[in-house]
Amino acid sequence: MPQIRFDDQVAVVTGAGGGLGRQHALLLASCGALVVVNDLGGTLDGAGRSDHPASIVAMEIADAGGIAVADTNDIATPDGGEAVIAAALDAFGRIDVLVNNAGILRDRTFAKMELDLWQAVIAVHLTGAVHVTLPAWRQMRQQAYGRIVNTSSASGLFGNFGQANYAAAKMGLVGLTNVLAHERATYNIKVNAIAPVAATRMTEKLFPDFAEHIDPALVSPAVAYLASRECAVTAETWSVIAGRVARVFVGVTPGYFDRGLTPEGIAANVEQIRSEIGYAVPSSVLDEIRTLMSQVRRHDGP
Repeated sequence: MPQIRFDDQVAVVTGAGGGLGRQHALLLASCGALVVVNDLGGTLDGAGRSDHPASIVAMEIADAGGIAVADTNDIATPDGGEAVIAAALDAFGRIDVLVNNAGILRDRTFAKMELDLWQAVIAVHLTGAVHVTLPAWRQMRQQAYGRIVNTSSASGLFGNFGQANYAAAKMGLVGLTNVLAHERATYNIKVNAIAPVAATRMTEKLFPDFAEHIDPALVSPAVAYLASRECAVTAETWSVIAGRVARVFVGVTPGYFDRGLTPEGIAANVEQIRSEIGYAVPSSVLDEIRTLMSQVRRHDGP
């Protein structure tokens, strides 16, 4: 199979000063991409800022023979998001790939969750992704080409204790991914998400016995594929961990159908409602409604 390359393409990676983002940036650059390394340089909870993380990764890329610019704009603000894409356009004249990776953690159980903790996490993960994606989206539509890879999480997909704010943001990114994929129309823009698990400063306390198996470098190949011209999918979320890549999807069971539905009827048919036998994976809201309408017609007759 021909090597996947990004020659003459421009990639923006947010949160690229370390961990997963750094690996994404390094791999894309090694495959020929011109990379904007965005990182505010703050602490794990988003406090402070530093030019060093983004600059160091940009220098790593340059030392390896690639081309990169460092960017330290704060994507949690609309102006910051615009500035990240402006940096790409100023330096390289276009943007072909956007990897929304930046994030912070402010974990609390929900009973102890304060609104500032909630809002700070949403502002970076979800709203921050929007701040960067909006200007990138406009440019990609104008170019009639683009690839966007959003970073979700198993915490959002499946739940995790003490991460209500983080999980809500990460599941929000799945919804954003799906809608943008539908709105891409004829612009040759593909939008997908990954749900990675890797040994980074965010997870170092969670997987101490498994860290050697979850090298961040094992996630980046999936990002590179989804960001490439060769990518054949859109509106999908892939779990990427320890060298395994798997699709995660929302399915709908055949369920229990009764045009005279009652609470008692539901209570008597919970197992049928929950049975996963014969599930479907709708591609859109309309797709699910079409499936439902076929059930209605079968029930009501001609």
